[in-house]
Amino acid sequence: MMPRHNAGPIITMSLSFCGNDNDTAAYNVDSGVLNNGCFVDALNVVPHVFLLFITFPILFIGWGSQSSKVHIHHSTWLHFPGHNLRWILTFILLFVLVCEIAEGIVSDGFTETRHLHLYMPAGMGFMAAITSIIYYHNIETSNFPKLLLALLVYWTLAFVTKTIKFAKFCEHGIGLSQLRFCIAALLAILYGMLLAVEVNVIRMRRYIFYKHSREVKPPEDLQDLGVRFLQPFVNLLSKCTYWWMNRFITTAHKRPIDIKAIGKLPFAMRAITNYVLLKDAYEAQKKKALVGLQDTKMIWRVLRQAFGRPIILSSIFRILADLLGFAGPLCISGIVHHLSDEHQAFHPQVKMLGVYFISSQEFLSNAYVIAVLLFLALLLQRTFLQASYYVAIETGINLRGAIETKIYNKILRLSTSNMSMGELTVGQICNLVAIDTNQLMWFFFLSPNLWAMPVQIIVGVFLLYYLLGISALIGATVIMLLAPVQYFVATKFSHAQKSTLDYSNERLRKTNELLRGIKLLKLYAWEKIFHKSVEETRHKELTCLTSFALYTSISIFMNAAIPIAAVLTTFVVHTQLYEDADLSPAVAFASLSLFHILVTPLFLLSSVVRSTVKALVSVQKLSEFFSSEEIGEDHSRVVLQMNTENSGKYQTIPLKVINRKRPTKEGWQKFDPQPMQQISVTEGDDVFIKVTNGFFTWTSDGAPTLSNIDIKIPYGQLTMIVGQVGCGKSSLLLAILGEMQKYSGLVYWNRASDAETTEEGSSAEEDTSIDVEVRKRGSVAYAAQKPWLLNRTVEENITFGNPFNKQRYRAVIDACSLQPDIDILPQGDQTQIGERGIILSGGQRQRISVARSLYQQTNVVFLDDPFSALDIHLGDHLMQDGILKMLQEEEKRTVVLVTHKLQYLPHADWIIAMKDGTIQREGTLKDIQNSDPDLFELWKTLMNRQDQELEKEIVAGSKTALERKNLRRAMYSREALLKTLQEAEDEAEDMAEGDDGDNLSLVLRERAKMPWGACGKYLSLAGCLLLPLLILSQLFKHTVMVAIDYWLAKWTSDAIYVKNEVEKGNCSSTQDCYFNHSSYIIVFSILCCLGIVLCLITSIAVEWTGLKVTKELHKSLLNKVILAPMRFFETTPLGNILNRFSSDTNIIDQHIPATLECLSRSTLLCVSALAVISYVTPVFVIALVPLAVVYYFIQKYFRVASRDLQQLDDSTQLPLLSHFSETVEGLTTIRALREENRFRQKLLELTDTNNIASLFLTAANRWLEVRMEYIGACVVLIAAVASITNSLYYGLASGLVGLGLTYALMISNYLNWMVRNLADMEVQLGAVQRINNLLKIETENYDGLISPSQIPPNWPDEGEIKIQNLSVRYDSTLKPVLKNVNVHISPGQKVGICGRTGSGKSSFSLAFFRMVDMFEGRILIDGIDISKLPLSMLRSRLSIILQDPVLFSGSIRFNLDPEKKCTDSILWESLEIAQLKHLVKALPGGLDATVTEGGENFSLGQRQLFCLARAFVRKSSVLIMDEATASIDMETENILQKVVMTAFADRTVVTIAHRVHTILNADLVIVMKRGIILEYDTPSILLEQRDGTFASFVQADK
Repeated sequence: MMPRHNAGPIITMSLSFCGNDNDTAAYNVDSGVLNNGCFVDALNVVPHVFLLFITFPILFIGWGSQSSKVHIHHSTWLHFPGHNLRWILTFILLFVLVCEIAEGIVSDGFTETRHLHLYMPAGMGFMAAITSIIYYHNIETSNFPKLLLALLVYWTLAFVTKTIKFAKFCEHGIGLSQLRFCIAALLAILYGMLLAVEVNVIRMRRYIFYKHSREVKPPEDLQDLGVRFLQPFVNLLSKCTYWWMNRFITTAHKRPIDIKAIGKLPFAMRAITNYVLLKDAYEAQKKKALVGLQDTKMIWRVLRQAFGRPIILSSIFRILADLLGFAGPLCISGIVHHLSDEHQAFHPQVKMLGVYFISSQEFLSNAYVIAVLLFLALLLQRTFLQASYYVAIETGINLRGAIETKIYNKILRLSTSNMSMGELTVGQICNLVAIDTNQLMWFFFLSPNLWAMPVQIIVGVFLLYYLLGISALIGATVIMLLAPVQYFVATKFSHAQKSTLDYSNERLRKTNELLRGIKLLKLYAWEKIFHKSVEETRHKELTCLTSFALYTSISIFMNAAIPIAAVLTTFVVHTQLYEDADLSPAVAFASLSLFHILVTPLFLLSSVVRSTVKALVSVQKLSEFFSSEEIGEDHSRVVLQMNTENSGKYQTIPLKVINRKRPTKEGWQKFDPQPMQQISVTEGDDVFIKVTNGFFTWTSDGAPTLSNIDIKIPYGQLTMIVGQVGCGKSSLLLAILGEMQKYSGLVYWNRASDAETTEEGSSAEEDTSIDVEVRKRGSVAYAAQKPWLLNRTVEENITFGNPFNKQRYRAVIDACSLQPDIDILPQGDQTQIGERGIILSGGQRQRISVARSLYQQTNVVFLDDPFSALDIHLGDHLMQDGILKMLQEEEKRTVVLVTHKLQYLPHADWIIAMKDGTIQREGTLKDIQNSDPDLFELWKTLMNRQDQELEKEIVAGSKTALERKNLRRAMYSREALLKTLQEAEDEAEDMAEGDDGDNLSLVLRERAKMPWGACGKYLSLAGCLLLPLLILSQLFKHTVMVAIDYWLAKWTSDAIYVKNEVEKGNCSSTQDCYFNHSSYIIVFSILCCLGIVLCLITSIAVEWTGLKVTKELHKSLLNKVILAPMRFFETTPLGNILNRFSSDTNIIDQHIPATLECLSRSTLLCVSALAVISYVTPVFVIALVPLAVVYYFIQKYFRVASRDLQQLDDSTQLPLLSHFSETVEGLTTIRALREENRFRQKLLELTDTNNIASLFLTAANRWLEVRMEYIGACVVLIAAVASITNSLYYGLASGLVGLGLTYALMISNYLNWMVRNLADMEVQLGAVQRINNLLKIETENYDGLISPSQIPPNWPDEGEIKIQNLSVRYDSTLKPVLKNVNVHISPGQKVGICGRTGSGKSSFSLAFFRMVDMFEGRILIDGIDISKLPLSMLRSRLSIILQDPVLFSGSIRFNLDPEKKCTDSILWESLEIAQLKHLVKALPGGLDATVTEGGENFSLGQRQLFCLARAFVRKSSVLIMDEATASIDMETENILQKVVMTAFADRTVVTIAHRVHTILNADLVIVMKRGIILEYDTPSILLEQRDGTFASFVQADK
């Protein structure tokens, strides 16, 4: 260390290059100039001056004006050979030069005058080295290599001068024992290596001394300005510090980050590139594999071969970082030891060439040198650590993209039977993508720990043993023993999380049902029943959350308490074992730091083990999935030859034709398939498709679904396939398309089908395993029975990737009658129709699916029952204009139509009749009439019946009108949403879209602010007991932690003081010469135990606070939403409300408490550390100010960018998952249309978009952490220098120096966590804000002006209704939908209400239940004004049947009588009335039979009948039927009308008519138009008015 005796004797010191000592050796040149050390040092300055002089004008004049342009336009960036080696050598050179400067300063401290030549050349060299790398960087980025000549000259001169110096040292006998000799040797080697690098660049690129240089273009990615992710292309320093991210992060503060801002991925990082890596490794391993091709071990070998190298690099970085991490404790030990050592003065013994030479040991005896080395070690350690993180995460992201692409390619080849037989579901495949690929990604991120942790633990234990002896092993054992406990807690934590997830899913399912059926629940006053059901599930979820919180508390507690326990045990045992125990501050604080380092890997162990187990399970799942059967994997295969012009076409899904020969009559079981052969089929042009002797099955081991299939489909004609339900019509289409497994037979496609196939080259991402066999057919326009739509616009669903042709598009729209539906949509055909066409009805989805088939430019069209979801008018229009006119007359396309509509059979050119999986008859209608008269007569009878049904349909009440009405309501609700209360982020977005600059700046300011309001709301819900406990326990805990360390400093300082006094012989008595540890141990033990207790209290307090808050928030939210008016649900998308109960509640349940704990801990640790350092060295506060300013701006910019990138990462993952699910559901259609390549390309785009968002988020996190770590390193350096100076010159106790340095090291660990947690908390508090906004909505007024006791118990007993001057509106801001309505309905009357769509019929029915705003007039039922009744009582006394049937999951009994008030006999009676008794009796369990979610296990008509039965159970005197028979066939409807008239003979029934003939027997008919009553009388009187509206309706119905 710096000797104290030199601090003051010389008052004036003259400065000169060679010094002014009394002896003149420095200027003696008698032995030659080169033998003078000062001259040699001066000679070493020459190269540095040359470089600085020659590069100054180029750097600051030439490039200075262009620097910004160079950074913005990176198209000229280039890396010369040896780029990374040059940077590494330069970093090493700078480090060695710093050591030379330090050595020179330390050596010069022992002379009487200053010798500048000892360190000034090194200082100039340092400047020159920095200048050289800046100069080189600019040459690279501007691609101007001829300027490298200056560097070539510089390295040559520097190498020569340094070699001369080294040679002179050798001449004068200066050897390895002298540090300056070693430094000179290292510098000569480094300059020589840099010279070699420069020569190599010139030799390889021929830039200088050659006539023709070798032109090298920058990477292609950099030519594309859309590539913004520059990490692979920047220099090494920018890679290490993420300097290139500066512009990106600061720009995010000015404008939000979006997809455009992050640009495209570099080609080397794209999913396709990584997929090719994975595929090549896969193929290589398959060749080596001796056993199963999809063995899990093989998959691990594939992953290792494809992505193992970066993980090895990451592991090396991690191990280096961990080893450098031990520099902290060792340097603290060295600094404190030297400050504690009273025998610190030394004088170098070697003096040559007029100056002193010191050894490395003497050099490291200087505390300031150790402080600088600690600073450099911290910089290097943090850089290596962040590099390790980045490489591992980038590798994981690349791996994820590759596996997702491989999964997708497998999906495109999956056998349809896997899906149809339930072996694979959409959910399972989505889980593979959403969960298992992410599990593998995180395993790769954590995998370097598998190698780094053992190294860290071994080195840590060894150093502790070196410092403390056997007692260190006892402390380490405490940590080791508690590690399995931590793993056990982590396992329990994982189980609790899984149970919580299960109950959460159940709660969400119930909440979803509640919200979807909210209208029915309100009308029947069943809200409380379902509210209670959700609350019961929530209670179970909270029980699991309590366990989750408990294990989280234990984990947090152990994380904080184990180091305290280990330190306490170690120091107590150490002082008890050794009488003369060396418990100096150097040993104590170094040990303290080592224990903190040692705890980290042991706590990471549980995470790494869990991640490894999950990765093993995920690989097992992937192995099973990749082993799944693929399409066309038959028992025998035949390869078809293609036309030569199409041979280059990438045919993804082969149709393998089995055998040309007809099997024998014994059947398919005895048929022995022939071996693979090539066939050449010639067939007449009149046959387009021919199937001969086909046996098809869904499962390879099952009986054939289709047998003895011998059919032909004529070219350019309409072929109809008819038959009963389940006879195999749809299967036949799929068999022809190659979707079914084939046992035998031939499927022949005419060569004409190839003519229209588009010529597309196989893309780079295609899997080599699928080009073995080629399908004969081209693309087929296929409309499946269940319509399949994309989450795109209507136009995109119809054109489906084909060029837009306006004329053709209009014709298709007209043929499918889609224009009226498109007109209703807010953006017309540019409206996004939602996932699976969620905003459309079944019929609308069906027509868009058919429109897609009509629009396709294919020779053949397959339509599978396209009329099933259409009313007869639309079906007839589609048949006439779409199929017959457009496809047949105008385009002469081959059409295969599966249908139940036998009235269209006369239009068929060819008919295929099926029965029980075989062909019953084939031919024209005339052929079948001649060959099978019975079948023809049956068809004729059914055709007549269907024609009669067509005649009875009326446009005004048709099914399509209802669909359009519902669509109009849905769209109206979406538009009205803009007028309702918006959520905070939506408001910000709306403001950002405005043109007002002030608004934009306001939004940007808001984005930078913390949501303190939401934070206050969250903490206020904790209550007056938990909140103070939370705050005070945290404060006390950190106060005690500081007290523990302060007491340790005092203890060790006193101990070293006594020891030094003993060594000096200053103690007067034996008692003074012995240091008693007992009193210190007692206080230390008390403080440690108190600290452990407070750790437990704080961990429990924060988790219990979270539990209480989440309980209160969910309870308030559910109560508020369930009591909200119906208007709220109509104007708010269901997804928005569900998100509050799902993702937002999950964030509040599980994430906010953990983030709050981490944030409070890291913040208080940093604050306490700064307080301790400031107490130890008050001058530190001055240096803290600029660091605090830098810190403030870094966190400010990072929080905004991090939030945007986090949201972008989440939002880009949703379309990716959606694309997977869409592909699986529409697999048959995609393969039929040969659109695999386009969908694969879309997958690659979505994957790359998600990956680049993830990479930018990773880079942003690294950007922050590097800066925070560097600020932390600066804090350590400043604290160390200030402490050393304070100790040397002002007598600061060495224990306090150790305390300050330990806390300074702690800051560097926790600064970045503070910002990261702050950013996370900001995002998570958004969930609280959104829920809080929802809690502000107004609820319905359930209280009445009349108390329940004043209402007769059997009200309404008669059913008399008086409507007086009633006006109704949906909202106070909207126009009335009913205007001045006056009606009197006598008890028991049957009233029918009719009118066109939008006339106010349904609003009329809702007014009885006060579901709408009755702002004028009143309704009296049995003399009581319903507006004065309690709302629940009113709704519970009336009955209604809605037009949309709603069933809930549970039992049939629950759906009929959730209040459990009725006996079984009443329930059976209601089922009998609803024509359902026989159906329910046949079900297992009868009344207790299961009803699935939404009643999906019953048909639409059956669901409507259950709703009728539900109304009959209530037996109210007033029944409202709102178009309740819309989904029931005419025969059942007629029966029900009679039953209703009988069962409700003495009740008042109000029927909203769907078909006018159903209300002809009513006592009273009301005709409505635009909210007013147009006609009002008995049916007979109204029919007499020939020109009346009702009469015209009836006339049209005949």
